[in-house]
Amino acid sequence: MSPAPCLMVQGTASGVGKSLLTAALCRIFRRAGYRVAPFKSQNMSLNAAVTLDGGEIGRAQAAQAEAAGIDATVDMNPILLKPEADDRSQVIVRGRAVTSAGWAEYGRMTPGLWPLVAESLTRLRRQYDVVVIEGAGSPAEINIPWDLVNMRVAALAAAPVLLVGDIDRGGVFAALIGTLALLAPEDRARVAGLVINRFRGERAVLAPGLALLAERTGLPVLGVVPHLGDGLVPEEDSLALEAQSAAPDDARVVVAVVRLPRIANFDDAEPLAREPGVAVRFVTRAAEIDAADVVIVPGSKSTMADLAWLRARGLAPAIGRAAREGRIVLGLCGGFQMLGERLADPDGVETGGEAPGLALLPVSTTFTSPKTTVRVRARASAHGPFAAAAGAEITGYEIHAGVTLTRGPAAVTIFERGGVATETADGAVAGSVVGTYVHGLLTCAPLRRALLVEAARRRGVAADPGWGGADGADRYDRLADLVGPTLDLAAITRLVRRPVVTVTA
Repeated sequence: MSPAPCLMVQGTASGVGKSLLTAALCRIFRRAGYRVAPFKSQNMSLNAAVTLDGGEIGRAQAAQAEAAGIDATVDMNPILLKPEADDRSQVIVRGRAVTSAGWAEYGRMTPGLWPLVAESLTRLRRQYDVVVIEGAGSPAEINIPWDLVNMRVAALAAAPVLLVGDIDRGGVFAALIGTLALLAPEDRARVAGLVINRFRGERAVLAPGLALLAERTGLPVLGVVPHLGDGLVPEEDSLALEAQSAAPDDARVVVAVVRLPRIANFDDAEPLAREPGVAVRFVTRAAEIDAADVVIVPGSKSTMADLAWLRARGLAPAIGRAAREGRIVLGLCGGFQMLGERLADPDGVETGGEAPGLALLPVSTTFTSPKTTVRVRARASAHGPFAAAAGAEITGYEIHAGVTLTRGPAAVTIFERGGVATETADGAVAGSVVGTYVHGLLTCAPLRRALLVEAARRRGVAADPGWGGADGADRYDRLADLVGPTLDLAAITRLVRRPVVTVTA
């Protein structure tokens, strides 16, 4: 049996819509009856997800697997880089953290990583009918001497490339033509078509530019995707979450998410941003915390350093005021650790040393290795802001380094960890303050509604009857319905010899 054909989505820059288009194509092929899988050889992101076997991969690839209707595996993102500082990242290979490396160190690792990339792609091509590959950044990064993620992968997979540009940010024609001009001839020949993303306005106004673009490049424009708004796929940029939530002046509940320097898994707040009348803002000033009904201290890749930053910015007293005034304070993962009484890092897992926490929860944390990465199922407790959702089932995952000792009531009870039955208390509750290690907590609709209703009650406003409604499970069908008709699917699917005859659910 011959390996599955591949289609690759590359872009003129980061953030032009590669992840969205890859997810849309995964759902389009799936609805046409094909077994389809996503692949991104190397991702750099602090938003991560956990596979069934406890591996850590980029959140975008987990979302694309959801769009494809399959369970995510580490083969779909064999290399994940999680920035720890401006010049250093944790290197995660096939789901496991192997080292922390600077840019030059990582470059020396790449010859040994390339065979792992090839093996992962080979396995996917044996298991599926189509593989949709996402590139990273731009294929024309002429200052980088190695390539594990763009044209070298396209060559390995014999994959035709769709090159995507974002017209909303301006300069899309120059970006597309300039990218092509910087590619080596053999790489330029791999580009089979162009896609313009985030178009607003009348298509007729764009027509002369499209004609000139095709003439200059000799390539067809295979799609003009309109600006779709937000919330159709999990975001990798926290600014996008702010854009999709209500304006503060119109909000019944204002949620302040502390924008830590090494914020991780900020997409935990995304379900709140999709709720009517809820404003989610990522904040760095004490006054913004003082104006919030719910304060979320999110995960962090460098918890001790970000805790020091909280204090230096004067945010620690503001979080304390919120708790004393009975406003809801929610700590997630690293944020949960910060809300405790003490953090200790005797083995230098992060920065070493000890630090007092914010002392809002009766817990203390000691950082340890190896990192915990596991999927969990849990039940909400009957205490604190989640009380109205007591017993509601939560599906999520843990990604953390550290063991936390707790006193008092737990936030949730984990009844399944890594597919194994258990009965384990997690997190802590103290009045209106709650913390937990469980990422994905707020995807639980009853729990989300309980949190918002309690926040509204404390503010003295009426709850919105729509809170805790649809969880967006059909978001990928909506995405395919919106994107499919804007693409030349006949031409695109000919590239992978897989006809698509429908794009509707």
